[in-house]
Amino acid sequence: MVKKSVNVNDKYQKLILAIGPGILMAGAAIGVSHLVQATRAGAEYGFSLLWLLILAVVSKYPFMEFGPRYASATGETLIKGYRHLGNYAYGTYIALTIGTMFIIQAAVTVVTAGLAEQLFNFGWSAVQWSGVILALCIVLLYIGHYKLLDLTMKFIISLLTICTVLAVIMALGARVGSESVNAIPPSYWNRAGITFAIAFMGWMPIPLDAAVWHSIWTGERAKQTHYLPTLKEANIDFNLGYLSAGFIGLLFFLLGALVMFGSGESFSNNSVQFSVQVIQLYSNTLGAWSTPIIAIAALITMFSTTLAVTDAYPRVMATLWAEHHPNPEKDQSNSIIYRVSLLVIPALALIILQFLAGQTFTVLIDFASALSFIAAPILGWFNLKLITGKSTPAIARPNKFYRYFSWLCLLWLIAFTLIWFYWQFFYR
Repeated sequence: MVKKSVNVNDKYQKLILAIGPGILMAGAAIGVSHLVQATRAGAEYGFSLLWLLILAVVSKYPFMEFGPRYASATGETLIKGYRHLGNYAYGTYIALTIGTMFIIQAAVTVVTAGLAEQLFNFGWSAVQWSGVILALCIVLLYIGHYKLLDLTMKFIISLLTICTVLAVIMALGARVGSESVNAIPPSYWNRAGITFAIAFMGWMPIPLDAAVWHSIWTGERAKQTHYLPTLKEANIDFNLGYLSAGFIGLLFFLLGALVMFGSGESFSNNSVQFSVQVIQLYSNTLGAWSTPIIAIAALITMFSTTLAVTDAYPRVMATLWAEHHPNPEKDQSNSIIYRVSLLVIPALALIILQFLAGQTFTVLIDFASALSFIAAPILGWFNLKLITGKSTPAIARPNKFYRYFSWLCLLWLIAFTLIWFYWQFFYR
């Protein structure tokens, strides 16, 4: 448990000390879900999936917010909270994490690799670029620990937001998209459409297991600053990151719908060619001057995600280890489990990418993001039960209205998951 150990009187200084984990969450969020899935949604279905984007952001909000709420109220991570719930919750989370972390690491890295090759044109394969990118992430995290990650992500998200807003303004200024507004989009009420819709929402704006990452980062930030934020400060930090991720997701969706919908282009299943197509379509419509903006924004987007994910899973492994070998004075970044995981998880992700070399990268992404959405109702239920239970101080528990809202969101996640199962296994 992290205790407040510094006397800070100025409320703005306290807020500055609290801000950080939400930015890291946004860095993890703004990636494949935005560049690939949100752009594909707008490009292939026009504005018809806009309601799903908004619903995904709204329905995941309470369960994501419960992560920093619990960490701030108790000084504990959600992992310890799951252990309080019992072996069923703790064991389920471990199984879900181990079952998805390698494929998620591989998915976010291969998209970054495609963008890097498109931008630098070295003639390297996706696997070679993935190795370089992961090595860079490992070095940054190994040397700089949480502090460097925190500073890097704040710079990246700020630059990304400026680039993406500028690109959308330019698209609107060029008066593109009038055809997409009036065009009739294809139906998504079929197996392929429902499968994509689930994949689209799975990582929009962020997978639900990132609530655990946020609670861990909250603890790491508190160790760095020697200040545990209040509930209000933790909520401000969370909203800053989460709503930024949702807003930038909307921007990428709008770019896809305004610039690419109805263009007649079909996307390549190769990560490098996909990246080339995305950049070229923007350039052809907006002008050659837009190419550097889109290319830089896209690469920044994916590198921030890869860096955050590369840090998150080793921290999860270190936290799980610490549950059974507690050492409150030990910095996670110096933990042998963190350092070993920082090498092993990317290495296994590279093996997956090597094994799947030549396969369609969009299939890999759709599979990974669909797994995240299917797991969402389970993790949402755990988070809701934990935050309303005795492990959470009464003052930090959600009020009656918020609890009702959370239950509605949980029912929606369950309902759409059941719809996916129906279309996959029973509909003919």
